[in-house]
Amino acid sequence: MTSLRSLVAGTAILLGMAASSPAAASPAQDALAELRGETVDKDVVQNRFFVKSKRFEIAPVLGIVPNNPMVKRYTGGVLVAYHFSETLAVGGQIIYSPDLGNSDLKDLTNTLVQIAHNGSSDVQFQQPLDKLRLGATFSANWIPVYGKINLVGETVLNFDLYGSVGLGMLSISKYYAIYSEEIALTDPSSPPVTLDTPENVVRVPLNLALGADFFLTQTLALKVEARSYIYVDGAPQYDPNRPTTDKQVYPVIIASAGLSMYFPKMPTRISNF
Repeated sequence: MTSLRSLVAGTAILLGMAASSPAAASPAQDALAELRGETVDKDVVQNRFFVKSKRFEIAPVLGIVPNNPMVKRYTGGVLVAYHFSETLAVGGQIIYSPDLGNSDLKDLTNTLVQIAHNGSSDVQFQQPLDKLRLGATFSANWIPVYGKINLVGETVLNFDLYGSVGLGMLSISKYYAIYSEEIALTDPSSPPVTLDTPENVVRVPLNLALGADFFLTQTLALKVEARSYIYVDGAPQYDPNRPTTDKQVYPVIIASAGLSMYFPKMPTRISNF
């Protein structure tokens, strides 16, 4: 009987300790602790609607290069990643941008070449420009923010914000836009500007990105991203008779959007909020 009473007493003590521990605290106990001025640890986002840990991600994306003033560049590609946890992942990306010849030239390029020719036709002015053709990256991703937005009524949009850093490879076609007497004589309605034979080069850039995922279902998410490829290359050569060996830093920014697909299937959640 004495042993039985000791066992009951020990069990009661253990239950009391568990009930009073912070991990087992109820919302009512948290409220009382706050009323007494005590600090209460809280999980800001509870019951995640979307879990990435131990899942693969693949995302077809489309994008543009907004910071190239000379040529229009449109990209398509695929992003893949593996999420070790909710905050850490590794991934890679392959992008491709088609070369459409003179159709890629922006108005600024045509204007600069024509102004130089009209100012002095004896000056051999050439406008250097780079066309991104192919790119590949490998990076580590950090996802520090997971949040929820209450849109209308009970509709809740779950999202996260991430950053990534890594290295990559860029295949670039280096052109010079020059004045074309032939186009000026045969087709007056078109800008008298043409491209010379390109030089294809490969550069290894530092790769930085910021992005957001907006979770539509427990398998699909809308991805929005801005990615920068930073590399060192030769300074622009505007006069073919005066070459220079100077170097400068070039940033290629790609703004893209796509639809991410996650697998394997996420475990069933009790609630969607």
